[in-house]
This record gives sequence, structure tokens and C-alpha cells, in this order.
Amino acid sequence: MSESPFEFQGINHLALVCKDMERTVAFYRDVLGMRLIKTIELPMGMGQHFFFDCGGNNALAFFWFPDAPPAAPGVAAPAHRPDTGELLSAHGSMNHVAFNVPAEAIDGYAERLRAAGVACSDVANHDDSEFGVTAELHPGVFVRSIYFQDPDGILLEFACWQRALTADDVAHEPATAPAATSAR
Repeated sequence: MSESPFEFQGINHLALVCKDMERTVAFYRDVLGMRLIKTIELPMGMGQHFFFDCGGNNALAFFWFPDAPPAAPGVAAPAHRPDTGELLSAHGSMNHVAFNVPAEAIDGYAERLRAAGVACSDVANHDDSEFGVTAELHPGVFVRSIYFQDPDGILLEFACWQRALTADDVAHEPATAPAATSAR
């Protein structure tokens, strides 16, 4: 494999769109504890753009546009958490944001979310079994996670790696879309 033409140093920021910036700040700052690090008033009344520190020199940003179209759950994002419904979202959509959290803390994080009034999944142990999740924590579990949604329905995840990934973890050929059929 040749050397990469670009040097990546992680994600600078992921920019999402919210319906109400005040509600978004209350959730990410006051419930999740992310520090608000930058606020911008967009020119000509276009809206706002706020940035939160989500750790690891990464930021989560939100736009608020006063004239944005309404949310489209099940199209632009999943309509549900994976433990309560369909995980599908449209091509080109953002399915969810996963925040890396300490492995030793994840078991208590579901209770912290629930205590703050946030509905969330139980901790899921992801492995290579038929359904990709198991009740038991075993050496084949590669990541553990909790799913929840923000006030706009954006699917969020707290995730922690359980083991180092190796070349053996890349074992599937990439799928391709079926050929389009012509209309009759």
C-alpha cells in the first residue's frame, strides 16, 4: 500500500443542524457536560454556528438555521435507537455520532443518562456473532456501547473499544449496489 497523500489527525469537527440552539446547548453542555468553545452569529440573519469540545481535540458543531426544513427521521437519520426500532437512514445521511468513552466507566453511563432524564439503551456488547451483539462480555467483544438521542432525535452513542483490532478484523468484501433496472 502506498503512503497516504494526506496526513489525518482526527476529526476537527462534525457539523449537525439543530431546531433550537438554546435547547441544544442545554443538552450538550448541561446534560452531557461538553464545554461550549465557540459561538458564531452567521451573517445576514442566516442563523448560528456553535462548537462543543467533545474530547481528544475534536469538536461537535451545530448550525441553527431559522428557515431550515423540518427533520426527516427514517430518511436523513434513523428514526429510532437500534434497540427500539429500525437503524436505516438514506444514502448520504449521517446515521449516528459515537463518542469514545473510558471502558471502565461505560457501565455507569447508562444510569447517569437515565438520571438526567435521557432514554437510552442498555450497554451493548458488540461481537462477530450472528446478530452482532451478545449479553456476555467475552474476549470476542470488540466494542461496548450505549445508544441515546439528543432533543432533535440525532442518534448518539457512547462507545469504548475492548481490544486492539487486527488484520483479522477486516474479513469482508465491500458490497456493491445492485444494477439499476430500467423502467418499463
